[in-house]
Amino acid sequence: MIIEEKEFQKVCKVNDIKEGTGKRLMVEDVDVAIFKVNGNVFALSNVCPHQKSAIIYNGFVEEDKVVCPAHGWEFNLHDGCQHGGRKGLDSYEVKIEGDDVYVKVFKRELDW
Repeated sequence: MIIEEKEFQKVCKVNDIKEGTGKRLMVEDVDVAIFKVNGNVFALSNVCPHQKSAIIYNGFVEEDKVVCPAHGWEFNLHDGCQHGGRKGLDSYEVKIEGDDVYVKVFKRELDW
């Protein structure tokens, strides 16, 4: 359940993100994994739903997916979904203005 949606926040410069790798950021107390693939920037929740580990940023990018480095689960970079459209990670809206990267996050009430 979404409990609060934030406005876009400036998080980094495009050049701060290495092509094909992830970067961990905290945006409004939300743990975010940000990726640059073929010049496009994507932002997903950094917390793997398998064991609630904040390691997605350290996953490896394969085509349009990021693979969890601990569990091998794959998540689509565009929407955070797993294979077959199953819910996986939250996906956050990204916009680029000049060389600045902005991300719009939302907080969720966790039901663990």
